[in-house]
Amino acid sequence: MNTKIHTKEEIFNILSEIPDPEIPVINIFDLGILRAVILDDMLCTVLITPTYSGCPAMKVIEDDIKIKLNAIGISNLKVELVYSPAWTTDWLNESAKEKLRIYGIAPPNHSSIDKGLLMGKVRELNCPQCGSLNTNIISQFGSTACKALYRCNNCLEPFDYFKCF
Repeated sequence: MNTKIHTKEEIFNILSEIPDPEIPVINIFDLGILRAVILDDMLCTVLITPTYSGCPAMKVIEDDIKIKLNAIGISNLKVELVYSPAWTTDWLNESAKEKLRIYGIAPPNHSSIDKGLLMGKVRELNCPQCGSLNTNIISQFGSTACKALYRCNNCLEPFDYFKCF
């Protein structure tokens, strides 16, 4: 580390500016994957939780963390992936959900404990373009593994839905 002393809160705030590489409208804090900053002697450890174990964005996020911290003079650092507890869409904050909606992605509208789909219940989603509930699923897989592809039957626009995990 350099001679300037950085607090955990200061580092956390700086890292909160890092956008998600797959959905750049939200940052790693909004997404809930930035878990903790630990300062111990001369080492800064950043804990992050992947949205799922095979998430391809984690390497980019790790590199972005190192770039941000190096830019403020912190070079002795370690980024650790934390798998327990597993990430869930419940960790998305309300600001993130609103940013997703404005961006054109339907945010998860229930907590991860909603298992209605397993019981044959049709998920009711508001179209992020026009707000209609008259939507239907096109594919369980959208532009990334964490999204499904839907279409609005009113405005006819396709849209991604950020799936509940």
